Amino acid sequence: MEGTVVAVVVVVFLLLVLKSGMRVVNQVERGVVFRWGKALPSHRQPGITFLIPFADRMRKVNVQVATMPVPTQEGITRDNVSVKVDAVVYFRVTDPVRAAIEVQDYVFAVGQVAQSSLRSIIGKSDLDDLLSDRERLHEGLALMIDSPAAGWGIHIDRVEIKDVQLPESLKRSMSRQAEAERERRARVITADGEFQAAQQLANASRIMSDTPEAMQLRLLQTVVEVAAEKNSTLVMPFPVELLRYFDRAAQKIDSEIRTESVPAQAREQDGPETVEQR
Repeated sequence: MEGTVVAVVVVVFLLLVLKSGMRVVNQVERGVVFRWGKALPSHRQPGITFLIPFADRMRKVNVQVATMPVPTQEGITRDNVSVKVDAVVYFRVTDPVRAAIEVQDYVFAVGQVAQSSLRSIIGKSDLDDLLSDRERLHEGLALMIDSPAAGWGIHIDRVEIKDVQLPESLKRSMSRQAEAERERRARVITADGEFQAAQQLANASRIMSDTPEAMQLRLLQTVVEVAAEKNSTLVMPFPVELLRYFDRAAQKIDSEIRTESVPAQAREQDGPETVEQR
């Protein structure tokens, strides 16, 4: 009877020991085991794992991609413009052992490196680069943050600049510049349209001058378009060629009259001289 009780006590003790040493590691975590204060070289995979009671201590490290916003950083660009820039960093742990022993708090460390790198990238870039060429800045910023983070067992997946805050005076200047640029483009487009229209009109005038019937057809078409408006008054355009014909005829008659008047005046002047000579 006493042997049975002892066996039961031993079994219960072993079950308690096994229960105290049993741990569960989630799918999104990895377990770093410290045995007598020294980290083991390999980490524990997800699932049920057993530790040596009173000797092992396990720290769980999340290996999911973490999203960390970078607080707004104020700086002066290379072209002496004061701006405020904020960003976001995506990173994940690739080596749980190094992330647990190489740095005290890897999340805080990555945040501080991201802030200093963002201020550094602001000072090295122009305002136009911050506004238009962000992809290159994202790559450079990710490289600056990944350099120290790689020694901590952390990989920087992506860094993106979210917003660039400009001074109000600069915003007004840029809006005026954009408005002037749009007005310039509108004037260029209008002038180009007028130039093309003038070219087409010049070509049409040359064709009409070579073919007078085209002018008459155009005149009839204009009359049809005016008559389609159902107006009681119809205005008939007077051909310019007819006015030129009358002008040339008047000039011809005037020249003939002047030619006839000159000999008459000459005969009147020669008459008295002829009598005196006789």
